[in-house]
Parts: sequence; C-alpha cells; structure tokens
Amino acid sequence: MTQQKTILRALAGETLDTPPIWMMRQAGRYLPEYKATRAQAGDFLSLCYNPELAAEVTLQPIRRYGFDAAILFADILLLPQALGADLWFVTGEGPRLSTITSADELAQLKPLEAIHDTLNPVYETVKILSQELPKETTLIGFAGAPWTVATYMIAGQGTPDQGPAHALKAENRAVFEGITDRITEGTIAYLSKQIEAGAEVVKLFDSWAGSLQGEDFTEFSIKPMQRITAALNEKHPGIPVIAFPRGAGERYTGVHAATGADCVAVDDGVDAAWAAEHVQVDGCVQGNLKSSHMVTGGQDLVNETRRICDAFSKGPHIFNLGHGITPDANPDNVQLMIDTVRGG
Repeated sequence: MTQQKTILRALAGETLDTPPIWMMRQAGRYLPEYKATRAQAGDFLSLCYNPELAAEVTLQPIRRYGFDAAILFADILLLPQALGADLWFVTGEGPRLSTITSADELAQLKPLEAIHDTLNPVYETVKILSQELPKETTLIGFAGAPWTVATYMIAGQGTPDQGPAHALKAENRAVFEGITDRITEGTIAYLSKQIEAGAEVVKLFDSWAGSLQGEDFTEFSIKPMQRITAALNEKHPGIPVIAFPRGAGERYTGVHAATGADCVAVDDGVDAAWAAEHVQVDGCVQGNLKSSHMVTGGQDLVNETRRICDAFSKGPHIFNLGHGITPDANPDNVQLMIDTVRGG
C-alpha cells in the first residue's frame, strides 16, 4: 500500500523510530557509475533529455544504497530552456543562458502550453522510474523555485550575490515580476505533468532565497512557492510538497504555514535543535547534515548524524544533507551515514 512508504508517512506528519533518508544530488558525480553513464550520454544536457539514461542514473544510488526515495535526475534550468532561453553548459564553470532583462525579451518567451515540447523527455523519465523503482521507494519530482530560476535567467549564469536579479528588481519591477510570474506558471504546469507521470512528492528548490532581504523574502520566495503549492494541491490533492528556501536562517520559522508545504527542508546554516523547536513544531522537516561530512567521514560524521537524528526524534523528520552532495564525496561515507541513521 502506498502509504506504507516511509517518506510519505513522515510527510503526512508521522514520527517514525528511524527517519527515512535520501540525499540531495544523490545521483551524481561522486559515483563512478554516474560518470560512466554521463560519458555514454555525451554531455550533461543530453543525459537530462535521454529518458533511459536519466532513469538509469536516478536508479544507481537506489541500487547501491537503498535510499527511501529517488529524486528525478534533471536540472532546474530545463524550464527556462523550455520557455525559450538558450541553455548550454561550460565545462568546469557551469550553466550559461541567454538573458531576459527587458519587456521585449520577456514577450519573446514561449507560451505556457509550448513548454512540454521540450520537457516531454523528463516526463518519460518519470514514467520509467515509476515502473522500475522498488515498491518501497518514493519517487520525488522537483523544480527550481521562481526566485532562484529568475536569478539565472536574468544574469545568464550563477552569480555569488544574485546581483543582476536584485538590480532588475529595483530598476524595472514590472519586467522582474513578469519573469517570476511566467516561471511560476511554468513551474505549476511542469510539476503537474511530473505528478501525472508518476511523481509521488515534489520539491521546490529556492537555492538563493537567503539573498532576499526584508519583504522581498516574502514576496519573491515565499509567495511564489505558496502559489505553486496551492495550485498543485488543487490539481493533485494528496501529493506532498517540500519547500526548501535555502539560507533562510531564522526565517525558516513559519514557512510551513506561509507556503502550505507539507515539509520544510532546512540547510546546515541552522542548528537541528533550533529547527526542531522553531520549524518542526509545524510539521515535517528535512535535513540537515553538512555536505562536507560526506568528504571527511570518520567519527565526526557518525556523531553529527546521531546528533541530528536525536534533535529531530520527537517529530516527523526526513534525514538529508543541508545541501547537495559534492563531487569529491567518498561513496563509503554515504554508506556510513545511512548505517548510522538506520542502526542508531
């Protein structure tokens, strides 16, 4: 029965003796089998858009570690590409996009109904996974949250301070809001199709939420996530949503209620004991081991894993990292973390 899946039980508010576990970027460059499949695909985008190979890399960490959830292998910038932005990846430097900074460029984006032409391979990947994953493993779909996606579309690449997006927000708010509105509508349509294809949970990654100050945090991180969550709840009742406003700090307090999300993922910038007191009181939390422990391992990894499990033990908790695992992580340390969570 579906509700026996541990992740879904935690998301429904159940406190479990052993928290379910998955890991952001668990299908990725720290695994030799991923590197082999990536080489077979040719490049990163070709891997994202090849349903058989994207499903294969999603399944690899499930085979190796038996995580309680698999997260779809894709990228948050596939949506801007589907909306009409040019997207390419520079080896060693990351993504590049054609920029959208004016009313004319905004008007040239594709209409909402056209995005699925580009994104259909992603839905095919979800369909394959819904058939091939072990019956106890939950399938998580995802998208970038509108603020974070907008920062890339406006700057054309990742930036240390999201300065170009902040500048456009200050200088031409109408265009900025037009971009975030279009991304929000596109995200609702994109995640809805992932759910129809078999995703059992969806997650919104607002990786750069922490750079929004004052009311902007509410306006451009929280409200768009709330709009997306409400629309998905209406279209797909019973499908849980995880919200991740990374870097929110003390502003993690109240995010459950403000967004309507079933779970709030917390990064490693907040202490687990603090998050238990201020965030977990409102529902399921996910987090929040430092990714660096996957590199260094040892007793520190064991101790910190236990500390986090203990801190969150009185409420619904999904064990995860505070951010994605890094390419220099040791696969053996991932196993040590899992054994610690499951073995005490």
